[in-house]
Amino acid sequence: MKKKTVAPKSPPLALSLTRMSAFQWRLDLPPGASMPMRAEAVVFGGPEIADRLDPQTLTQLYNVACMPGLAGRVCAMPDAHSGYGFPIGGVAAFRPKDGVISAGGVGFDMACGVRTHLTDLAAEDITPRLAELAEALYAAVPSGVGSSAGPSGPQSLHDALAEGAAYAVRAGHGSEEDLLRIEERGTLRDADPAQVSAEALKRGRGQLGTLGSGNHYLEVQEVEEVLDEKLADGFGLRRGRVVVSIHCGSRGLGHQVATDFVARMNAQAPEHGLVLADRNLACAPIGSELGQAYFGAMQAAANFAMANRQIIGQRVRNVVQGLFRRVGAMPLLWDVSHNTCKVEEHMVDGRSMRLWVHRKGATRAFPPGHPSLPPELAPHGQPIPVGGSMGTASYVLAGIPGALALSWGSACHGAGRLMSRGQARAGFKGKDVVSSLRSRGIVVRSGSLSGVAEEAPGAYKDIEAVIRATTGAGLAAAVARLRPLCCVKG
Repeated sequence: MKKKTVAPKSPPLALSLTRMSAFQWRLDLPPGASMPMRAEAVVFGGPEIADRLDPQTLTQLYNVACMPGLAGRVCAMPDAHSGYGFPIGGVAAFRPKDGVISAGGVGFDMACGVRTHLTDLAAEDITPRLAELAEALYAAVPSGVGSSAGPSGPQSLHDALAEGAAYAVRAGHGSEEDLLRIEERGTLRDADPAQVSAEALKRGRGQLGTLGSGNHYLEVQEVEEVLDEKLADGFGLRRGRVVVSIHCGSRGLGHQVATDFVARMNAQAPEHGLVLADRNLACAPIGSELGQAYFGAMQAAANFAMANRQIIGQRVRNVVQGLFRRVGAMPLLWDVSHNTCKVEEHMVDGRSMRLWVHRKGATRAFPPGHPSLPPELAPHGQPIPVGGSMGTASYVLAGIPGALALSWGSACHGAGRLMSRGQARAGFKGKDVVSSLRSRGIVVRSGSLSGVAEEAPGAYKDIEAVIRATTGAGLAAAVARLRPLCCVKG
């Protein structure tokens, strides 16, 4: 078998990957490793992805594989890169009896996710007015660091934490039909708003209905190519039609919840007998008081994120329907989070088991017939919106049966970074990025040229290689390729 060696910075181990198949690699360790791996660790990707994985990403994957109570393999998606504790693009499932729940395994932008709205507009209907559309969307959806303009009263905030997108619909932002196209119908029932700190509540005040900064965006796209006619028809995707995708999460509230619990988990780790390869994996036993407190707070933050995207989605509808009078209802295709811990039923050693599945920068990808899907999507599988970058394609994929065994029903969530934000700022100028995209007919509206530089297309992996690996590995099926028309960023 082909091997390649990568020398990580920490721990000082010569990690190597052994190729298992065209798009699957196993992480191996040399003799004398300081901590034993308790599960197989797998990287999905072709050689062009595996060869460029940075040592820190592999080190983080190894660290996750050393955690207690793993139910089976830990995975790195084709868009994986280094993060905080878990690699971004990391997936791990833990048994309830002896497993842990990890704040590092969910991350700081809890329930960050993507939703995609369909329209009956053709690309040529909006192309002459792209700049006007971008400006109107930018005005309607606050973006940038600390942006706020949403409901700010304590009752609204509590209801969003408890009810998620259902609160937003009840408050007049969208319809009940939207909830059928959001995972868990837009509400995580185990949310416990009482576990959310006063500081987190303060940071979340007024941030419902706002994009934030970083890699969050609102993008108008054209269905450039249909890759599976039957699935595309089932999803309502038509070549040449316009769709709108929204990528954002739980804003400052979720970040503070993570900050609070990382500190508490690290402080209590000795009491629980936890010895971790990296403090950033901060975790607690699932059944512990702290573990359950985190789970309740994390689900409340996830509800906040789903309410946030629901409000943004309705604001987008209002803008598009106001500018283009012939546009219809703009139904929701799907809304899915990619920084989560979910309790799910999976097969382990031939029997069904309830597991705590962590996905950090990875999207749930359930197959046709899965009970979580609404009836109209059950024959086709779960839609998986996958974001590219401002200047490259995005995709819609569909869940297929094989992913349940391969990756706990998970797929990629985006292109994945090649450069850190600092490297991107040093390598690109925001005004040059905007100018380059404009020359290609892509309009960018942002309040921060520095933020645009951080998100330059060249700072990301090749989305085509990521999708090729995702579909080639059997994690999902490709449905449609989307071309960016205009992008609003913080």
